[in-house]
Amino acid sequence: MTRPVDDITDFAALEPFFRIVQEGLAGLVDGEHFFDVLAEDVVVEYVVSVPGYPRRIQGRRAVADLYRGYGDIMVLHSADGLAVHHDPATSVVVLEYAVHGKAVHTGRAYDNHFVSVITIENRQVTHWRDYLDPVAVFQAIGWPAEPR
Repeated sequence: MTRPVDDITDFAALEPFFRIVQEGLAGLVDGEHFFDVLAEDVVVEYVVSVPGYPRRIQGRRAVADLYRGYGDIMVLHSADGLAVHHDPATSVVVLEYAVHGKAVHTGRAYDNHFVSVITIENRQVTHWRDYLDPVAVFQAIGWPAEPR
């Protein structure tokens, strides 16, 4: 399997997210890094998200391309609160977790909670539905602009 990114350091701002996902999927998927566990044709849906973010993307490379610029907006320093719910009969895993960091342009704290519904086939993630708190993003980036 070839990694869908040339330089994994491009994604350093997301390392806490990658770690908590790997922890939640431990023993269920193969791969050394987040991108390695995604099937080549993975479908990712952002069900609850923020304006301007895609609602659906397909392909491991597309996920990498989308996440590549994350560090220009947010830098994560930790992730916690992991709860794992696994249904072996359907090969579905639900991960609940929180990420913590800082918005690059405002310097404000970023604390968000996620629910990720993940389908696994042949020890790879084939489908991912993501839910987040968009208000946490807005507060961190200062949107809408606050009056002075």
